[in-house]
Amino acid sequence: MALADDIREYVLVALIKPARRRGEKTVTFIALDVHRDMGLQENRMPAICEALDAQKFLDFAGVTLQKREGPQQSTTARWVFRL
Repeated sequence: MALADDIREYVLVALIKPARRRGEKTVTFIALDVHRDMGLQENRMPAICEALDAQKFLDFAGVTLQKREGPQQSTTARWVFRL
């Protein structure tokens, strides 16, 4: 599986699905959290940002992008997804 697929799968399983189970309407996180929680050793911020900014992620996770803040490829890139 490609890194982008791993990132999308991680975010779906670790962040999106638990938020849905809790009945939340949105989920918010930053790239640094994904990088750290996945245990990535190198700077993979560009890969994280590209994977989560793609339409493919929205379709895969069944979410809608509500807000995207921060630099294009940065630790502080922040997403708010409507579940």
